[in-house]
Amino acid sequence: MNIDADRLALTQQLHALLVDYWHDVDTNWGRLAPDYFTPDGLWVGENSTFEGREGVRAFYQWREKRGNRVVFHSVQNLRAIFDGGPDKALCQWVMVLHGGDGTPPIATNPPILIDYMTERWVLTDEGWKINHRSSNVLFKGGALLPRPELGVPHDAAAAQ
Repeated sequence: MNIDADRLALTQQLHALLVDYWHDVDTNWGRLAPDYFTPDGLWVGENSTFEGREGVRAFYQWREKRGNRVVFHSVQNLRAIFDGGPDKALCQWVMVLHGGDGTPPIATNPPILIDYMTERWVLTDEGWKINHRSSNVLFKGGALLPRPELGVPHDAAAAQ
């Protein structure tokens, strides 16, 4: 199969943006994470949906207020294709998450999560932004993930 230069460039650009996004989450409490989404973007997680930049911001502020935590998000097997035009992209990738409450070093455990992510990106005046992120959890283990009382629970979102 031949991958053209435009798709290769798209893949590299979105991969670099995702690595920067998770670097911010891992080292800066996700303070810049909302800027990677469109103003009306959605993040559909396993149990909650975070709406817009403010929903994403509220999630990471909640996480920071909980206290010391060590996390490492690994972005793997990224696949990006144009989706109906040069300003829209479909991006699928695997996230492997290690983490635990406390300060480093944290005892080694299995990954907390292995998640198959699907995202729709749009090219805006600000650059590529996530318009929709959805999670498909494949594996869970290790320490339990904290669950915020934020966002829209999936049952409530379905009722709207």
